[in-house]
Amino acid sequence: MTQATSVPPRAVTVGEGLAVLIARPGPLEQSARFERAAGGAEANVAMVLAQLGVSAAWLSRVGDDGFGRYLVNELAAAGVDTDAVAVDPARPTGLYVKERGSGSGTANDLGTGDSRMHYYRAGSAASALSPADLTTTAAATLLERTDLVHFTGITPALSASASALTRTLLTRPRGDTLISFDLNYRPAVWGPRLDAAADELAAHIRGADVVLLGADEAEEIFGTGDPVALRALFPEPAQLIVKNDKHTVTGFDADTALEVPALTLEITERIGAGDAFAGGYLAALLHGADLRTRLCYGHLCAAATLTASGDSTKLPPVQELRRLAALSSAAWTGLRYPAALDGTIGP
Repeated sequence: MTQATSVPPRAVTVGEGLAVLIARPGPLEQSARFERAAGGAEANVAMVLAQLGVSAAWLSRVGDDGFGRYLVNELAAAGVDTDAVAVDPARPTGLYVKERGSGSGTANDLGTGDSRMHYYRAGSAASALSPADLTTTAAATLLERTDLVHFTGITPALSASASALTRTLLTRPRGDTLISFDLNYRPAVWGPRLDAAADELAAHIRGADVVLLGADEAEEIFGTGDPVALRALFPEPAQLIVKNDKHTVTGFDADTALEVPALTLEITERIGAGDAFAGGYLAALLHGADLRTRLCYGHLCAAATLTASGDSTKLPPVQELRRLAALSSAAWTGLRYPAALDGTIGP
């Protein structure tokens, strides 16, 4: 991964952050204690970008409550600029409860390593996001200077006003700034607006420069998860990245197509892996890396999340990521994670 100048690339992520309450393994009703964490797709991506040498900022709204202050403090501690986060005096910060399985076989328990999310975000501060949030001094300054703006399909799903915000980001003059969009199709979040979701999300895909999506969610909403078919359906984005059920990712960059397999690993936690992949891919892109390196960075960052617990990804040292991403295709295919981090495998 190379960088053309000594100035760190800049990115702004736009979307809802969530306070996370993580239950003890077992039926939710038996969890007497909960761990606290920070979550939310765009917030997760911002924290990954910050770890990979990108000057990252998060644009959002939080409630004037302890959860909102906690989120802002967590992202700021991770090196993310939070100046464009508005505090809503009337609406609460969104949150979700993560239920984890213990595999006990008792009623209401999930399998070992499985998890289930319970969202409490209706009427949240972030659901009031609107184009007006782009016009504050802090937001306008960030957007004027950034190299990339990233958001997901969750943001327009929050409300009609939030959808107007993301539409504005797609249509406003942006010069050399790239727009990145991760599909993240969540039917439950769309609620009564679900019938409009397919057209709305398709318009966002066509208006973005970089698009990431999962084959399963694309199959559900667009009727196909085949990478070639999706590229034919959406030729507009310069880069289209399809994560498929064969544990590989197919990347299209203009006329180039490339498939890179995921690393071999044992999954501890699936939640947040897609955000980590997006952060790794986008960081490598902003640092001037080629398509294969971008895909490898995405896989490595996703692997760090899949083999850990919690939504926030703690990445290995950048030099290790750089070393592994530079391996030949044959060496890459044989990698096991995290064993590959011990330094015994070289290019």
